[in-house]
Amino acid sequence: MPSTKGQPDPAGQGVRPSLPPLTAGPYRKRLGVVALVATFGGLLFGYDTSVINGALDPMKAELGLTSFTEGVVTSSLLFGAAVGAISGGRLSDAWGRRKTILLMSAFFFTGALVCVFSPTFEVMVVGRVLLGLAVGAASTVVPVYLAELAPYEIRGSLSGRNEMMIVVGQLAAFVVNAIVGNVWGEYGGVWRIMLAFVTLPAVALFIGMLRVPESPRWLIDHGQFDEAVDVLAQVRPRERAEAEARQIADLTYEESKREHLDWRSVLSNRWLRRILLVGIGLGVAQQLTGINSIMYYGQAILKEAGFDDSTALIVNIAPGLIAVIGAVIALRMMDSFSRRRTFIIGFTLTTVCHLLIGIGSLVLPVGNPLRPWVILVLVVAFVGSMQTFLNVAVWVTLSEIFPLKMRAFGMGTSVFVLWLANAFLGLYFPTLVDAVGITGCFFGFAVINLLALVFVKTQVPETRGRTLEELEAAVTDGTIFDKEVREFA
Repeated sequence: MPSTKGQPDPAGQGVRPSLPPLTAGPYRKRLGVVALVATFGGLLFGYDTSVINGALDPMKAELGLTSFTEGVVTSSLLFGAAVGAISGGRLSDAWGRRKTILLMSAFFFTGALVCVFSPTFEVMVVGRVLLGLAVGAASTVVPVYLAELAPYEIRGSLSGRNEMMIVVGQLAAFVVNAIVGNVWGEYGGVWRIMLAFVTLPAVALFIGMLRVPESPRWLIDHGQFDEAVDVLAQVRPRERAEAEARQIADLTYEESKREHLDWRSVLSNRWLRRILLVGIGLGVAQQLTGINSIMYYGQAILKEAGFDDSTALIVNIAPGLIAVIGAVIALRMMDSFSRRRTFIIGFTLTTVCHLLIGIGSLVLPVGNPLRPWVILVLVVAFVGSMQTFLNVAVWVTLSEIFPLKMRAFGMGTSVFVLWLANAFLGLYFPTLVDAVGITGCFFGFAVINLLALVFVKTQVPETRGRTLEELEAAVTDGTIFDKEVREFA
């Protein structure tokens, strides 16, 4: 039987009973396969949110879309994702992580087929909402499934694979759009081919999830201890699996005795209310960087900058490629670099990039051969800054700042509002471009990013280097908002 003497938890969970060490064995390969299968949900998330970038222009001609209905087609997925983020989490608690991901893959497949064969704008919106429900569920359920299956020693890197697959999915969408648009661009309905590719990873996700296990934490929560041990033994040495199952069972029992606060209790406590507003503010600030205006409407922005249709599809791959590189760098530095410093650098860089894009579009008039290339370089710099310093850091911080007794409510509310901000940006961005052009839009983003920088400096606390229990105590008594504590690094 393993020792129960306490030892520090490198994952930030305080003090844990000692566990037998991880050793070499076939379980590592099995764990990698399970993670690969589950992160197809992240790949689908990235592809479905970004494929509209190249599909929208030919779709607009065939379905007769206006600037506003373009926004509706884009944002309908995002409004669906806001609902899916909340309902997917609750469904996975009741029904299981694995079954929920299976259902999610069916929604991905069905939604894609509805979009591919949609004869009208209205049917397209229905298909996009179905895809949105799946995307929203993927944004919450897949990371939870990976975190609950991974050994604590490698939980960060394993969970981070999902964020990596999201940006890989975005890059894949840009590459597919470029190839399909340039090879079959002269044929009608080329956008349907772009949308159809997503059915392949959806089928792969469904078939793969039939062959992987349920989350051991969920099984223990639902009284299936022996089944949980068997699952852990697939991805751990047997001795480690048995010891870890007992530990999870003990923690589950302790958590069952904790008081979980409802929204009334949270809003009536000044410190819990304030940390909730910090979480919501971070989510909204991340979206209002304007990153998804590039991911959804990058081709249209580059065409307005001066590229022709086919060239815009090709050079649009560059932001997707830099996003993957930025995500790799972010994952490597996340455990060794101050969260607050990361945010401050990130919002400073995005503000500067927005200002330069706006200035560049003013100084270099339409027709100047340098204009499209200067704007492309600045867009790539912006996406790189966002992915390296803000995207991963926001999700990590949201997972750390809430006390356990309000974690589900705090995360759910923050992610819901994050998706709503994303949806409204997607809905109105084409209309804004029509009204004020690239210059006005990016000057506007610069102002918003500057406000986000002020928000981070004055409100967001440092979380790196503290256990979750220490953070919970600091939130509960309000000391986390003291200046010297907030700036701890």
